[in-house]
Amino acid sequence: MTIVANVLIGLVALLHTYFLILEMFLWDKPQGRKTFGLTAEFATASKTLAANQGLYNGFLAAGLIWGLLLGTAGQHIQIFFLACVIIAGLYGGWTVSKKIMMVQAVPAALALLFVLLA
Repeated sequence: MTIVANVLIGLVALLHTYFLILEMFLWDKPQGRKTFGLTAEFATASKTLAANQGLYNGFLAAGLIWGLLLGTAGQHIQIFFLACVIIAGLYGGWTVSKKIMMVQAVPAALALLFVLLA
C-alpha cells in the first residue's frame, strides 16, 4: 500500500508542478491559452493573477514532495497537503469547472485513501 500511496502522491505533485508551469510561464502562450480556453487579450490581462495561482500550485507540489522525502515520518505532511489539494479541487470544481474536480481533487483523494490505508 505504501508504494501505491507514494506513486499517487508523486503523480499529484507532478500534476501541480505542471499547473505551476502552465500558470506561471505558459498562461499567455499558445499552449496555456489552448489549455484554459483563453483569448490572447484575457490571457495578457490576467497573467499576473495566473502566475500567483501557479505559485500556490508550486507550494502544494513542494509540500507533497517534502512529505514523500520524509517517508513514513512525513505521513502527516502528506495528509495535510493532500487535503489542501482536495479542498482546492473541490472549490475549483464548484466555482469554475467540474473538470478541475476530476483533474485535481480525485487523484488527491485516491492518494489520500492509500496513505490512510498504508
